[in-house]
Amino acid sequence: MGLALIILFLGLFVAGFPVVYAILLPAIGYVLVEGLPLGLLTQRVTYALDSFPLVAVPIFIFVGNLMNLAGVTDRIFRFADTLVGRLPGGLAQVNIFSSLIFSGMSGAALADVGGLGRIEIEAMKQRGFSAPFSGAVTAASAVVGPIFPPSIPLIVYGSVTSVSIVQLLLAGIVPALICIVLLMVTAAIIALVTKMPRAERWPTWRELGSSLVPALPALLAPVLMISGMLLGLFTPTEAAAVTVIYVLLISTFFYRELTWSHLWNAMVLTLRSTSAILIIVAAASLFGWILAVEQIPQDFSRWILQFSTNPIVLLLIANLIFFIAGMLLDSTTATLLVVPVIAPPMVLAGVDPVHLGIIVIFNLMLGLLTPPMGLSLFLVCSIARITLRQLLTALLPFYAPLLLTLGIITFASDLVLWLPGLLR
Repeated sequence: MGLALIILFLGLFVAGFPVVYAILLPAIGYVLVEGLPLGLLTQRVTYALDSFPLVAVPIFIFVGNLMNLAGVTDRIFRFADTLVGRLPGGLAQVNIFSSLIFSGMSGAALADVGGLGRIEIEAMKQRGFSAPFSGAVTAASAVVGPIFPPSIPLIVYGSVTSVSIVQLLLAGIVPALICIVLLMVTAAIIALVTKMPRAERWPTWRELGSSLVPALPALLAPVLMISGMLLGLFTPTEAAAVTVIYVLLISTFFYRELTWSHLWNAMVLTLRSTSAILIIVAAASLFGWILAVEQIPQDFSRWILQFSTNPIVLLLIANLIFFIAGMLLDSTTATLLVVPVIAPPMVLAGVDPVHLGIIVIFNLMLGLLTPPMGLSLFLVCSIARITLRQLLTALLPFYAPLLLTLGIITFASDLVLWLPGLLR
């Protein structure tokens, strides 16, 4: 029955059913066929959503929406432009660097593309960059958001696997920085070869200071959150609440641009995004429970451990599985459905669960840049007004630094686990 359930899910998904229906219909069918009480459906759904760590998801989404609507992203972009605009590639470097800063407050790739990405792409086009290249830089740099704290996908992963979310968030810092450096080097090489525009001179200290002062309160938000978690002052969920209060305070009293309209629109957008995520969480939890009842994870664990018990080999297999999963499913669905099956044998063979979490989420983020799912691709195409073929062609050079980052994450576990090790 478990195998039949998986086949039915894949059939419905390929047939074009929305992913929630592709998950729920087989699950409901299983309950009816097995003669289980219908109250089980509501019980499992309620149990899935009764999770304190998941409270951080809507709060961080709200932070990202609030910053977009209150003009905070504009100040982040202007500071990044002043700081790194003279580097080869000019605004391409600004785009990448800004994504790192913004990800420290939104925790989501699509929030980066939809918010800051609109500003970045338009500014690059105005300064002579091609629309496909502008879109490619925006899409590639947005991958950093979900592995740099606060990371919504890592919070979901932690809630599914019962792994420390604080350690997961800290583990994402070094890989995110490595990815940013490699992307900036790639952009510089392309810019030097094709002679792309950049700022005419380096900024003076006065210019740098004048752009830093407006952006400084926003830049301190991730510092406040990370240092608070490191010092044990609050959990990731509490950190999310503290960040909301902080952003509300600086938007109201420092920037003085927050209006009731901004607040209302941010809440509406957050409600829509959160509903889409949590309905998948609820449906996938029911589906995962049925698979557990049918002992699918246990059967897979026995099979994969017969294939190999070498942690490196298992990590390479995990990379392949989650790279393909990211091409077909959104990150939340893939995490909820695939991780409970894949993670147990990996951990049993000696793979650190925090290390595995970073590998899983980074692979799934690469799926945002890979058809047929490729949610970032379609959003960038819409913003930049380009075709998918144009965007994929411009993206080709940026796959190299992303895959190199994945290789570093996979084989250099000490780099990934260095910061979490401070808490152990």
